[in-house]
Amino acid sequence: MRLGISHGLHASPWRDPRPGAHVARAAKFILLSQVEAGVGCPISMTYSVIPAIRKQPELADEWEPRFLSLSYDGERLVPAPDKKGALCGMAMTEKQGCSDVRANTTVARPLNGGGPGTEYELTGHKWFCSAPMCDAFLVLAQADGGLSCFLLPRFTPNGERNRFHIQRLKDKLGNRSNASSEVEFRGAWARLVGEEGRGVPTIIDMVNHTRLDCVIGASSGFRWGTAMAIHHASHRSAFGKPLVEQPLMRNVLADLAVESEAATTSALWLARAFDETHAGNERAIELRRLATPVLKYWTCKRAPVHAVEALECLGGNGYVEESGMPRLYRESPLASIWEGSGNVQCLDVLRAMAKNPASVETFFAEIDEARGTNPHLDTAAAELREELSDLEAIEARARRVVEWMALVLQGSLLVRYGDQAVADAFSASRLGGDAGRAFGTLPAQTDFGRIIDRHTPAV
Repeated sequence: MRLGISHGLHASPWRDPRPGAHVARAAKFILLSQVEAGVGCPISMTYSVIPAIRKQPELADEWEPRFLSLSYDGERLVPAPDKKGALCGMAMTEKQGCSDVRANTTVARPLNGGGPGTEYELTGHKWFCSAPMCDAFLVLAQADGGLSCFLLPRFTPNGERNRFHIQRLKDKLGNRSNASSEVEFRGAWARLVGEEGRGVPTIIDMVNHTRLDCVIGASSGFRWGTAMAIHHASHRSAFGKPLVEQPLMRNVLADLAVESEAATTSALWLARAFDETHAGNERAIELRRLATPVLKYWTCKRAPVHAVEALECLGGNGYVEESGMPRLYRESPLASIWEGSGNVQCLDVLRAMAKNPASVETFFAEIDEARGTNPHLDTAAAELREELSDLEAIEARARRVVEWMALVLQGSLLVRYGDQAVADAFSASRLGGDAGRAFGTLPAQTDFGRIIDRHTPAV
C-alpha cells in the first residue's frame, strides 16, 4: 500500500491531469498488481471516487486533498482530518437486490431538510462492503426522492465513531489479503452526493473507473502467469532439451503470450480513452461508454482460463502453493464478478447501443482504422456488423455479440500498434478460426520464437 500510494496509483491522473496520465497510471498499476493483487481494491476505489465526489463541490473541497495525498496512513483508526491521507471504499449491493441496486432497502433520513451536500442518517444493511478499513465510503440508499448516493465517513464531524458496524469479513475464494465485509448502518451519519434519486448516475463514474481497473488487473494476471510459465519452461528440461524448445510447449507459451499482449494493449488503449474523455473529446466519450463493458467482459472472462493454462506449464510444481500459481488461479475470477458480472456487462453494452446508436458507428470507425491490413480482421469486422444488424433475440445472444466485439477490437489494436507476429497469430486464431478451443492451438506457421522472446522476462 505504501508503494502504490507513494507512486500515486490512487491519484496521479487527478493530481497531474496531463495527456496520458491515465495510461501511465494503468502501466504502473499492472506492475504493482503482479507483486500484490490484494491492494488493488482500496487503491482502485480511491482513484475512482474523485469524479463522483466532484459532482458535489463542497464535499470534493473537503475530501479530495485527503484522497489525493501520497502518504499512506492506513494503520490508525482516527478521524480523517487527523490523518496524512485517506482511502475510500464502496457499499452498494444488498442481499435482496445483488446487481439490481434499485431494489436496495437501506433508508436515508434527512437531518436538516435534505438536499445535495446536506446531512442524512442511513439505516440498513449492505451485503458487500469493499475494503471496510477505508476512511469513507460511497453508499447507495433510498431517500424520499429515490435511490441516492451518499458519502459515509468512519467518523462523524465531532470525532465519534460513526454507526458503521462490521458484521463479518467475507471468507472468499481468493483475494484473501484484501478485506471484504458485510456491514450494517444504524443511523450512520452521511452526506448526500448529487441530487436525491440520482444515486446510480452519480456513482456510475466511480463504477466506470473501477471497471477500467478490472481490465487492467486481469491484464496484470495474464502477464504474471505468462512470465512464470515462460521462465519455468526456459529452466526446465524434459525429453532431452529445455521445455521452451519443445514444439508443442512453444505453441502453448506463445498462445499465452498472445492473449497477454492483446489484453495489455486493449487495457492501455482503454485508459487512453479515459484520458481523452476527461479532456472533453466527444468521440472518446462515446467509445469509452461502449468499450469499457466490452473489454471488461471479455478480458475478465479469459482470466481464469489463462491462469490455469499457465499453472499447467509448471506441472505439479504449479499446483503447489509455494509456486504462487494457485493464488493467481484463485484471484483470476474476481475481476469478472466485481463491478458487474458478465451478464451485467453484456446488458450494459446493449443499453449503451440502444441509448446512443451513433456509438456503434464510432466503435466501427475505431476498428476500421486497420481496414485493409489483415484479411481476417476485415472479414471479422464485416461479420460483426451483420451480427449487430440483427436485433432478433439480441439479449439472448448478448454474450456472443460482446465477445465478438472484444475480439475484433483487440485484433484491430494489435494490427495497428502491436508486434507483427503477435497480430498475425491473434488474427489467424481468434478471428480466422485457425485454432482449437484450448490454448496451444495456434497455426503451425506461427512465429513462436519471436512471440516467446518478446515475453520472456528479464532476470
